[in-house]
Amino acid sequence: MDLTTFWFGAIAFLFVGYFVLEGFDFGVGVLMRTFGRDDAERRLLLGTIGPVWDGNEVWLITGAGAMFAAFPHWYATVFSGFYLPMLLILLALIVRGVAIEFRGKRADRAWRGRWDLAILVGSVLPALLWGLVFANIVRGVPLAADHDYAGGLVDLLNPFALLGAAAFGAVFVLHGAVFVALKTTGEVRDRANALAARFGPVAVALLLGFLAWMLGDVRRDPVAVALGIGAAVAAVAALVANRRRREGWAFAGTAAAIGLTVIALFTALYPAVLPSTTDPAGTLTVANAAASPYPLKVMTVVAGVFLPLVLLYQGWTYWVFRRRLSVTR
Repeated sequence: MDLTTFWFGAIAFLFVGYFVLEGFDFGVGVLMRTFGRDDAERRLLLGTIGPVWDGNEVWLITGAGAMFAAFPHWYATVFSGFYLPMLLILLALIVRGVAIEFRGKRADRAWRGRWDLAILVGSVLPALLWGLVFANIVRGVPLAADHDYAGGLVDLLNPFALLGAAAFGAVFVLHGAVFVALKTTGEVRDRANALAARFGPVAVALLLGFLAWMLGDVRRDPVAVALGIGAAVAAVAALVANRRRREGWAFAGTAAAIGLTVIALFTALYPAVLPSTTDPAGTLTVANAAASPYPLKVMTVVAGVFLPLVLLYQGWTYWVFRRRLSVTR
């Protein structure tokens, strides 16, 4: 395996980690204002992600950094062509982080209500926009022969991308509801389980529709199809496990569904990293988008040293904060 293929796979791995872990963060953030009946329950929901949410965002920072260093042309085209969605994602994540930290600084009801709204907005926007962005990446966008983005905002709002946004957003909410059921006790756990049972079929239907469209029309790749089928089976299995009150298995199912969907997306994309829907010469591939061999070698050595340490630290964090939480009034 050459280094360009290795780093394409490494970036896929980083985004799998990001969407699986940050996905339930987004889901809990979306549910917090509407699912939590009072301030005590909202504090409980925030407490389920409090020790880990900022660590989960490290996956995004690392993934974007790896894309910048390993595939600078891919990074430049994506972050310029998708400038408005990327800017909104960045602003939403900033607002969400500030809201999580500032919410508990005052006991005033109006103060906390405003920050709860900020958490909601800061969770909904990235969940939807990441689906929009990645659906457009796998579908392709108008690119000129020099690989510059040649479209406008309207080109990004195509039906396939909008379905991707809805599927990502819905699955993250389901993932978050299952996580709340896994991390809480008593009435909150029961309601989260019931919410996942009611909303789950909608989320799974949207995911299956997105996968069917992507793998049946947009990108027909046999390996990606197998991965997509695996994602569908995992999603359905998560619903079955949730109905049986097996929250651990349900969470593993939603995590697997998200992870396999992202892997299927990257697999269907390869060897392109950003297809052109207009001029085929404009398509970016792992070959023409990659950095020179020397920085790829340096990155490989650095990643080999530090990535295991990061994984050990984050695994230790989840182990330390593994206990269920209950409402404290």
